Amino acid sequence: MRQAPFAAFCMTSLIFTTPALHAQTLDAMADEVEPRVIAWRRHIHQHPELSYEEVKTAAYVAEALRAIPGLEVQTGLAKTGIKAVLKGGKPGPVVALRADMDALPVEEKNDLSFRSQAKALWQGKETAVMHACGHDAHVAMLLGAATILSKLRAELPGTVVFLFQPAEEWGGAPDAPSGAFAMVAAGAMDNPKVQAVFGQHIGGAYPAGMINYRRGGTMASSDTFSVTVKGTGGHGAMPWLSKDPIVTAAQIVTNLQSIVSRQANLSQGAAVVTVAMFNAGNRANIIPETATIGGTIRTLNEATRKQIHESVTRMAQKVAEASGLTAEVKIETGYPVLNNDADLTTRMLGALERAAGPGKVGEIPPVLASEDFGAFAGAAPGLFWFLSASPYPDRAGAPNHSPQFMLDERYMKTGVKALVNVALEYMRSTPAK
Repeated sequence: MRQAPFAAFCMTSLIFTTPALHAQTLDAMADEVEPRVIAWRRHIHQHPELSYEEVKTAAYVAEALRAIPGLEVQTGLAKTGIKAVLKGGKPGPVVALRADMDALPVEEKNDLSFRSQAKALWQGKETAVMHACGHDAHVAMLLGAATILSKLRAELPGTVVFLFQPAEEWGGAPDAPSGAFAMVAAGAMDNPKVQAVFGQHIGGAYPAGMINYRRGGTMASSDTFSVTVKGTGGHGAMPWLSKDPIVTAAQIVTNLQSIVSRQANLSQGAAVVTVAMFNAGNRANIIPETATIGGTIRTLNEATRKQIHESVTRMAQKVAEASGLTAEVKIETGYPVLNNDADLTTRMLGALERAAGPGKVGEIPPVLASEDFGAFAGAAPGLFWFLSASPYPDRAGAPNHSPQFMLDERYMKTGVKALVNVALEYMRSTPAK
């Protein structure tokens, strides 16, 4: 009975001094927690909640955290967010690990025993809700990492902060920020002051078990624009008596395509301007007074982002002016570019490989989807990676946000190990302040 604590002490001490030689120890701990990780994920998957409505999810997560020894749990951060702090037995740096909790207004099409049948109000209408972006797995993997790190707390050379974030899918707006921005504003990265922050995103990519990363600009900024062209309505048979906003709006759509191809410096990173909405008129023989277009802007650096905002505004207004009409342009700033700190990324590659296995960690091109993890990475050096978990042995599964989105749960264990390994590596290799 007296030997077990001594053995555990020796085991944890060796993890911090020679981590590469003791990956099998962490693997065994991940094996042990895996059934709970799967159970946590399935419960959350079956009971999804939309952004800033994660009340039951937060209560479930808080209950699980309070059952883990050594954690100080704070709830109600940024409405439904949770912050848990694990203080190690030795002095050292403060590292944060993050997961997002919200689901999407999507009706699940998978035949699973834990399939979501939840419904909620979305934009005033009842809609089905589904964890179609893997956030259920993110939460479960972080709970698994917290469980393992708690067992090592006596020898932890530092402090680990676990952030369970609401409303990543919110989209962001100046008057209603998404969950990451709200948590940062509420002090989630302070007291204790976080020195590095890590996060991951699971998906149905192939081959399963791969961890992919990128240094620098990794995921794009995401901004929304709308252009309202104002003209003079009239009879469709006598267009010369009107100022047709549809023709002018169509010209603006065409001209906007030249911004990326002819005005953006693509050597600094990719960019996208997509018009996804065109609304005008209600009858075939009436020229309307207004036409409205809208879309998204994606960039990988702030200079290009600023330049494209200016170009969209100028292009729309000047094209309308040339036809004797006016154009009102609105651009709503969303998520910033998600930048992975280059030095931190390089330092953590060994830890990621210990989690995934040799040859299963690779650098990828930038992703033009967006993520509000950039709010945390703006408050401290950050690293965000992608975990592949295709449910098929020879091809990718359905993409994130699809009603058929599905994961192979076996690879959540890789995500648990990734979170644990980067936390341990950062604490092991960073001097205490």
